[in-house]
Amino acid sequence: MSETAARRAILVTAAVIERDGRFLVTRRPDGTHLAGCWEFPGGKCEPGETPEAALSREIREELDTAIEVGAEIFRTSHAYPDRTVELRFFECRLLGEPTPQQGQEARWVRRGELGALEFPPADAELVRRLSPRPPA
Repeated sequence: MSETAARRAILVTAAVIERDGRFLVTRRPDGTHLAGCWEFPGGKCEPGETPEAALSREIREELDTAIEVGAEIFRTSHAYPDRTVELRFFECRLLGEPTPQQGQEARWVRRGELGALEFPPADAELVRRLSPRPPA
């Protein structure tokens, strides 16, 4: 990997929160990378921050609630034209009610509805794994 590519690698954490058979997803606001795409809430790790601490901080900032961070359930990386992201998804439990703080839309979505939403390319494999499989 070149020095430039290494410098642009970003560690991102995301919370997979399921309640009553639905997943909490948020929509990236206008003016952001991948604006309009739905995603599992979370964000970038700051230098020296653990993924779990970053995820707790991001959820507090974005949704004004605390979470309990559980096990890492999926990890992937994806190269976009301007950056490479390493995404780590954690199973999480809300400790309050989420209230979007940054103008983003939030919604609870059933497994069968995940595939109908536009997610970033880096999320595609996790969305596929969480979506129900058609009967054989």
